[in-house]
Formats: sequence, C-alpha cells, structure tokens
Amino acid sequence: MVQGGPVVQVAIVVGTVLGLWLGARTLVDAVVRLARRFGVPELTIGLTIVAMGTSTPELVVSADAALAGNGEIAVGNVVGSNVYNLAVVLGAASLLRVVPVERSLVHRDGIAALLATLVAFGALFDRTVTRGEGLLLGALFVGYTLYVLRDERTDASIDTEYPGARVSTADAPADSFRARDALALAGGLALVLLSGHFMVEAASSIARTAGVSEWVIGGTVVAAGTSTPELAVSFVAMRRGHIGMSVGNALGSNIFNVLGILGLASLLGPLAVGDAAIETLWWLTAITAATVGALWSGRRLSRPEGALLVVSELVRWTLGLLRIFG
Repeated sequence: MVQGGPVVQVAIVVGTVLGLWLGARTLVDAVVRLARRFGVPELTIGLTIVAMGTSTPELVVSADAALAGNGEIAVGNVVGSNVYNLAVVLGAASLLRVVPVERSLVHRDGIAALLATLVAFGALFDRTVTRGEGLLLGALFVGYTLYVLRDERTDASIDTEYPGARVSTADAPADSFRARDALALAGGLALVLLSGHFMVEAASSIARTAGVSEWVIGGTVVAAGTSTPELAVSFVAMRRGHIGMSVGNALGSNIFNVLGILGLASLLGPLAVGDAAIETLWWLTAITAATVGALWSGRRLSRPEGALLVVSELVRWTLGLLRIFG
C-alpha cells in the first residue's frame, strides 16, 4: 500500500507515468528491431507489435488492478485509454497536420476497432466480465492478429516506418545485437511492471482521499498516464511524415486494449464495474464510430475534426472530476 499524503501520492503517479513511458519505449524499440530482422512489414509491426508494446502500461496496470480486486480501475483504465487514444492522440496529431490514411487501413482496422468496442460493450453490459467472456475476447484478438499477419500485401502498401527504431543492423554482430535487445526487453519490462504496480496503488489512494470514484480516476488520470507511449509514438510519427503509423498505432492499441487486455485481466479475476462504466462505454462507442466515420468518408482526419475530438475529452474529464458523468 502506498504511504504518505496526497502530495506524495500525486508525485508517485507522476513518477510512474515517466517510468511507464520510458519502459514501454525501451521495450517497443527492442521488439521492433527484432521483428525487422525477420522481415515483418511496417504496418503489421505498427498494428500489432508496436500497438501491443505501447499498450504494455495498460496491460500491466489492468492486470495488477484485477489481481488486487480493483475492477473499476482495471476496466476504467482500458476504456479511458481508448477514448484518450482517439480524442487526444489522433485529435491532437491532426491539429499538427491533416491526417490522410489509406482506404485499406480504414476498411480493415477501423471497422475492427469499432467491432471490438461493441464486443467489449456487450461483455460489460451486465457490469461484469467473466473468465469465459475474457477467454472469448482473447480468442478474438488472436484471430485479428493472425489475420493482419496474413494480410501483408495490404500492410506493405502503406508507409508506416516506426519512428523510434531506426537502427541499422547491417554492421552489428548478430550475437551482440540479440544480447543488447534481450537486455532492453528485460529492463523495459521490469520498469513497466514496477511503475504499473505503484501507479495502481497511488491512484487508488488518491481516489479514496479525494472522494472520487476509482472508475473516474482509472478512466482519466491513470488512462492518460498509461497512454503516454501511444501519444509519444504518434506525435513523432506525424512529425516525421509517417501518418499511417500514427493512425495504425492508435487503432491497433484500441483493439488490443478491449480484446487482449480486458480478456487477460478477466482471466486473472472476474471484473466487476458499476453503472458509470456503461456511461463511459457509450461515450467510447460514439467517439470510435465518429472517428472511423470521419476517416471512412474522406479518408482523412481534418483539423476541425481533431479539435472537436480534443474538446470532447476535456469535457469528459471535467464532467467526471465534477462527478456529473462517469
């Protein structure tokens, strides 16, 4: 249990956010370098390996919360992170420049993100995710991942170079390269695990001290903290002109969150939530449908559309912290 007053607890949350970001970036870079050695296409990496890597904080936090019996934080973190990925990560990125995407990305992965959200909504509609439902969610994620890996020709048509892993392996001895990445994987994973554990404890303490529900804390502060890797990757991708990477990372992370992470967390222990979860799930469904619709209709996300997404997240946070919504 985290000891200390509110100032100490907030400091711990801030510190764990930095730990999650650094750990996830280290882990993702190592995994992407290894994947490139096997010739995996860039978009496939973005939608699967990078998306899962940047979602490692969400995975650790939700799993730790599930083991501790904090279903509100476990689920709230996932749902809140998905809203944040679309409203802030993609919305803010589109304020830097218009976000055009390939039709194939929207048709396959945009629809997959929307369907995954609806499936998760169905599982949570009775306010509980059972182990059986978690197993189904996990199976659906495995099926989606296998489909993406088989659809390499579509993936290869989109420029999605991962911006944080431009490492040439041509002149590096293979053995030393593998050893370095093994150390990076171990170190990044350890940092993420420790940061996620202390973030859950500090966030729970803050919620109890401030009288704010664990669902609101999990869906706002914790969700934003665990989404910092997605934000960092997407912004760097936009600055370097790899727009498909930015969109693919956000969509892939959302699919992994609601299928893979919810599935695994519920296998560790059934996840129980309150009525506030349904309100936020309606919000997530609307945001997902609006984003996919905007990308589908014009194959781009314009600056006005991005601004509306960012404003919607500010409104959600305000209503949640004022205990009006969620």
